[in-house]
Amino acid sequence: MPLPHRLRRMAAALVTALAALLTVVVLPGQAVAAEGKVSGGRLDWGIKQSFLTYVTGPIARGTWALTGGAATVSGSGFRFHSATGSYDPANGALTAAFSGGVRFTGHQENGANALDLSIGRLTFRAAAGGAAGLYADVSSKSRETGQVSNASQAKLAELSLAGVDLRGAAGTLSLSNVPATLTDAGAKAFGGFYTAGTALDPVSLSVNLPAAQATSTPSPSVPSAAASSAPTAPAPSATAPAAQTGPTAPTGPAATPQAALATEFANGALDWGVRRTFRDYVTGTIAQGRWELSGGAADGGAFYRWTPAKGSYDQATGALTAAFTGSVRFTGLKSGDSYGLDLTLANTAVTVADGKGVLRADVSGRTPDGAAQQLTGVELGAFDPAGLTTEGGLLKAVELPLTLTEPGGKAFGGLYPAGTAMDPLSFAVALDPAAALPPLPDLGSAPALAPTPSATTAPPTTHAAAPVAAAAGDSGGVPTAAVVGGGLLAAALAVTAGLFVLRRRRRATPADAA
Repeated sequence: MPLPHRLRRMAAALVTALAALLTVVVLPGQAVAAEGKVSGGRLDWGIKQSFLTYVTGPIARGTWALTGGAATVSGSGFRFHSATGSYDPANGALTAAFSGGVRFTGHQENGANALDLSIGRLTFRAAAGGAAGLYADVSSKSRETGQVSNASQAKLAELSLAGVDLRGAAGTLSLSNVPATLTDAGAKAFGGFYTAGTALDPVSLSVNLPAAQATSTPSPSVPSAAASSAPTAPAPSATAPAAQTGPTAPTGPAATPQAALATEFANGALDWGVRRTFRDYVTGTIAQGRWELSGGAADGGAFYRWTPAKGSYDQATGALTAAFTGSVRFTGLKSGDSYGLDLTLANTAVTVADGKGVLRADVSGRTPDGAAQQLTGVELGAFDPAGLTTEGGLLKAVELPLTLTEPGGKAFGGLYPAGTAMDPLSFAVALDPAAALPPLPDLGSAPALAPTPSATTAPPTTHAAAPVAAAAGDSGGVPTAAVVGGGLLAAALAVTAGLFVLRRRRRATPADAA
């Protein structure tokens, strides 16, 4: 018989309430089930040192150039960044694609390069069971025919993961010195310079992985608007120099009467790699040094970022003053407890006045010539501000050519003469406080200091050596939220059924009950 209206309303309300609760609990469980995304990381590879030596040597007389934010590392390798991909902790299958690339050119004849090889979008792939390879987008010119061929995700190298178990990883997964062997496709990519089976430089990588399984029940409460809003950027401590004026205004929207007043800003970032050869010198076999970041400076792989910023910009005149915070300290040539090279660049600043752009910094420490220095606001380099643009609430400079000045040459201890081309300069300041700064390349978390795996050693301590068994009392691999949701659904069905039973008992006769 049909339920009374009041009981039907009670059942409907209960089911609706439980359905809403299931929406809060089960949907996070679905997010857990979708986990396995690689989010950030780096891959370091020297490709083949004899090839690099050949390219820049007296025969090929060539060079190489970085693209897409790739960087150099340890003086003889390339670093590729911003890993994305997927990971299955159950069987160890891993795919991680990295951004950035490198182009090699040489054997120039009649204005053209007989050697022209570009490698980018490197992808590490490990299948369930341990078979692994290194893939890349390749553009190469055949040395026999001169024809250029392009290949998407060609398998350049076979990678040996013997003795390494990738299952059950979470957090930061790191692999070091993985042996690499050239494949047939890789031999074609190198234009026939090497045959398949040739040993390449080993590969090292570090990628960020999510937790393999959620272990806590999510809170059913809905975040408040205040909790979900973006955090406010901290106010910088640096004091901007007084505003200057100049006749040249950068390209951008036409100035309005209100724009004639200088716009104050309190957020920004300056990206500069100093000079690639200087970084290679510091970490190379001669100086055998390193660099350290402090005061908010960050490592972008191919450059350093000083942030935040404080200053002002006059759109009518193009005058700009921007002071950035953070410092980078280079050390090397160690002898005992001291360094022959100890150079710190701190508190960078950019000024534009009278159509001239200048990069300044506080310089301290000791240069390779033995001179100690403690200088404030040294004019390191000059640039043309015509390349400044305003877009999306930002005043931006993207890879502007930067030339070393005479004071800058002295600051580097005479390593480079005035007029030397330094790494290009990029910076952005937020004229609109809500504007988002350009993101840094994602290098992932720093790899844990663990024993370096090889073809015969155990896997690093940054991941489990075997699949994680389900502990007593857990869901045997089923996300906790799904178990809780299943229990709530069962409870809903039980309570609803109970209402039907209750109604039936109220209307049942003694004979029916018997």
